[in-house]
Amino acid sequence: MSEIAGAIIVAAGSGTRMAGADKLFTEVAGQPLLAHAIAPFQECASIERIVLVMASLNLKRGRDLVERYGFTKATALVKGGERRQDSVRLGLEALGGCDYVAVHDGARPLVTPELIARGLEAARETGAAAPAIPIADTVKEAGPNGIVLRTLDRSRLWAVQTPQVFRYDLLLRAHREITADVTDDAAMVEALGEPVRLFEGSRANIKVTTVEDLTLIEALTAAPIKQA
Repeated sequence: MSEIAGAIIVAAGSGTRMAGADKLFTEVAGQPLLAHAIAPFQECASIERIVLVMASLNLKRGRDLVERYGFTKATALVKGGERRQDSVRLGLEALGGCDYVAVHDGARPLVTPELIARGLEAARETGAAAPAIPIADTVKEAGPNGIVLRTLDRSRLWAVQTPQVFRYDLLLRAHREITADVTDDAAMVEALGEPVRLFEGSRANIKVTTVEDLTLIEALTAAPIKQA
C-alpha cells in the first residue's frame, strides 16, 4: 500500500512588519506570493492533498486564489487560530489521516518540489525532519542591556526553515500534548523527546517578513514586485 502525504500551508499571520501591505498577495513575477508557495506542493508528485490555513479576513481571497490558479490538491481552506501552532493544529484536523504531513510557511515563496521530496525522504528515517542551513555569521548571546554574554559555537548552529515533514500521527500527538508556545513544529516534537533530523535546506528559501525581504525575492526571481 502506497504512503499518503499531505501538506499544510500556514498563511494566517497578520504581516505587521510589512508597512501595511499584505505580503501574501503581493505580486512576484505576475503571481501573488502565496501562489508561489502553494505551486510546488501542487507540482510535487508525493503530495496528495493540501490544506491552506488563513486569517478569517483572507478566506475569500484564498478561495479565489485556489480557483484561479487551479490548485486541485487544495482540499480544504480553514480559518487559523490565535497562535501559529493553533493554526497548524486546525490544519492537521482538516487534513485528516495520512502517513506524512509537510508544514510550510505561506511566506516562503521559493520552496521547490525537490526540497519537499528531500523532506519526505528524511522524515521516513526518524519520523520528523526539518530543512536547515548552517549559520555562516558569528553568533553572540547578549543580555537585555545589549552586553555580550558569550559567543556561541557556530559549527553546531543551524537556521531552520520549512517545509518541516513529520509522520502525521507523531505531529498530531505533539500538538495535543505540548501546550507551551513554540516557534516551529519541530520544537513540539523535540519536547516529546523524539528525534528531529535536519536535512539540506536552501538559502533561496527565505521567509518574507519585511519590505526588504521582498527586494531580495525580486532579485532572486528577476521580476518586478507590485504591492497588493
